[in-house]
Amino acid sequence: MTSIVENPEAVAHSDRHRRTGVNVASFALVALRGEGVRGRPKQTPYPRLRALLRAVGDAPYEADESGDVRFRLPDQNDEEQWLRLDGIPLPSSVPAAWPRS
Repeated sequence: MTSIVENPEAVAHSDRHRRTGVNVASFALVALRGEGVRGRPKQTPYPRLRALLRAVGDAPYEADESGDVRFRLPDQNDEEQWLRLDGIPLPSSVPAAWPRS
């Protein structure tokens, strides 16, 4: 495993791979909040998934000019902003995303 993640090509493109992963996770979250499956993901044993579903609710989403999926959410002042999934603030009680420190 180490030889794969430390490969120079993997390291050189790690940011792009991470962004792609965040975008895939964003679309998965959109699918999980769909009408036919909405209740089931909220019952999972994954606190981070439940917290993200609560945070995005039914917020609109779109891809920006760089292709990153963003959700339109209010900030602390109730002003709307477009946030990537990895930029959505969650309560400190929610487990950190991988890799955990």
